[in-house]
Amino acid sequence: MDTDTFSHEPTSSPTAEIMANMELYGATPPEDEHDPRPLPDEAIVESSLEAMVEATVSILNDTQLESDLDEVLWSLTNIFHRRLNHIGKRLDDNEANQRESQNIQDGSEVKSVELEKLIGKGQQLIEQRDSYEMIRDLSAQLYNNQIGSVWHPRTGSKVSHRGLTASVIDSRNYISAKRRSENETHCPAGTRIALTGGLDYQDHNAIWDVLDQTKQKHTDMILLHGGGKTGAELIAAKWADNRNVDQVIFLPDWKSHSKAAPFKRNDELLKVMPIGIIACPGNGINENLVDKAKKLGIPIKRVGS
Repeated sequence: MDTDTFSHEPTSSPTAEIMANMELYGATPPEDEHDPRPLPDEAIVESSLEAMVEATVSILNDTQLESDLDEVLWSLTNIFHRRLNHIGKRLDDNEANQRESQNIQDGSEVKSVELEKLIGKGQQLIEQRDSYEMIRDLSAQLYNNQIGSVWHPRTGSKVSHRGLTASVIDSRNYISAKRRSENETHCPAGTRIALTGGLDYQDHNAIWDVLDQTKQKHTDMILLHGGGKTGAELIAAKWADNRNVDQVIFLPDWKSHSKAAPFKRNDELLKVMPIGIIACPGNGINENLVDKAKKLGIPIKRVGS
């Protein structure tokens, strides 16, 4: 018997099939993973919707179906509105999952990663919801232009919000709480003193003198500062290393807060509630910390001129 008759060689490898599917259908990440693809561009959406409405009008106008134009264009907008309802339910589920995940946090990396994935998914759902709202609202405007009346859903309400849902508020509160707990963990029990100053301030004698005086008064002193790479805060960091004083560094979170990061950092530092602020000459960011500390009743010690 010729065994070759029954042999079967695969026409392609599994990897080749995966690559072929990606080429044919595009790279689509699994449901539980971050989707790196961009959201629809508003300008492209607007021109595409205009083309769809024009095509629909040209199909139905001057025919027996012309009386259905209102209903057809209403339904076009309603397609996007219904997707918003679907995403809203997924956001509610995501919020519930985040709350459950927060409740079972045990300090392990596994639980922390699971929660961070849920946070990322919630933020992505927010972005998708905002995108569908943009599409729905543009479609509703075209409906208004064509039909002459305002588009309204037949059930529920037409809400447009680009802000935060409870899930993202929960997520941001969690992240903030996580950072505070990390600061508390690395901030041993002691008297917390903050120092702020500009990147150009170089009077190391003045800084070391005031810090030595402060440490003499508070032998359990903990130094808080913003981690400047030059200037007053770098000098203070070197003093702390030399004097074996624990220090907690509050770096700006540029990724989350962009230009507002230094001011948000000031807020986080003040949440640790230092008993005093040593203020060296600096810029508006340093003065922002001083002003906020004054409002909280925290004493200010000025250094330099």
